[in-house]
Parts: sequence; C-alpha cells; structure tokens
Amino acid sequence: MRFVSLPLAGAFVIELEPIRDERGFFARAFSTDEFAQHGLVQTFVQTGIAFNPRSGTLRGMHYQAAPHGEVKLIRCTAGAVYDVIVDIRPQSPTFRQWASVELSAENRRTLYVPEGFAHGYVTLTDGAELVYQMSVPYHAPSARGIRWNDPAFGISWPVEPVVISDRDANRAAFDGAP
Repeated sequence: MRFVSLPLAGAFVIELEPIRDERGFFARAFSTDEFAQHGLVQTFVQTGIAFNPRSGTLRGMHYQAAPHGEVKLIRCTAGAVYDVIVDIRPQSPTFRQWASVELSAENRRTLYVPEGFAHGYVTLTDGAELVYQMSVPYHAPSARGIRWNDPAFGISWPVEPVVISDRDANRAAFDGAP
C-alpha cells in the first residue's frame, strides 16, 4: 500500500500496490502495522454500503459530532464518485479547507477521512457503490451535516446534483463549530 497525503492535515489516499501474474493480481488493502506506522486509526467497528443507481446523486456533507466523532475508510467498489472532505476542526491548520479525490472501481483507491471532517460525494456514473468502514458505531443523536454548496468552503463540484435528499439539500450553512 502507498499512503498519499492530501493537502488536509491527517487525510490520505491509500493506493494499492498490486502484485500481478497470469491470474490477475493480489494487493494488500489494509494492514494494522502500516496504518500504525502512519499514525492512523487501525480499528474499524462498523461497515456500511451505499448504492446509488443514478449518476449525479449527491450525498453529504456528513459527520458525527464529538464524543462520537468517526474516522472513515471509503472505497468505491462499482462505478465512480467525486469524493470531497472538509476539515471542520477549529484548531486545525487546514480548518475550512476541502480536498477531493476520484474514487472508482477501476482505480481501487481508498480515502482515509480523519475525525473532525465532513464527507460527501457526487456520483459520476450510474450504479456507483461505496463501502464505508467506521471507527465508531453510528450514533444518530451525533449525526450532523453541512450544506454541500456552502459558500464558506467554495467546493467545486464537477457536476450539478440531480438527486439529493431533502435533508442534505436543506442543511444549514456552517456556523464554525463541529
């Protein structure tokens, strides 16, 4: 695995390093030792799958408030998405900054999202599916979100969403506190 730092403190893209032969390839996708060497969380207690039938589906920007803040590992297993994270940690040097990465079944990248980040994506293909691993269980009272198009962040989305939940479409603007 190769850990590629994103411009936001503590966020990484994890790329596979496949060993190929006539059968295809084998690649390590997770190693507690390698995650520990990079100072990353190594325990994930919950896995979820999000399936999106239509291109242009937007989900986000979601996070869980402390003390139930979560670290996420996100991988696209079908199709492709434009994935965005926003640093909403007030004491962070990258507070209010965002980064994006294309995740796809083809590139097999994994996004490591630290605690204190909002996360969302828009699908670039029909039939996009993502697998999420979370460091803490879902805690509904701690579930939060910020507006996907909040001018406080200026996120540049590659496509205008055509499918978005009422809840995500009507989120409040960021007030500066996670």
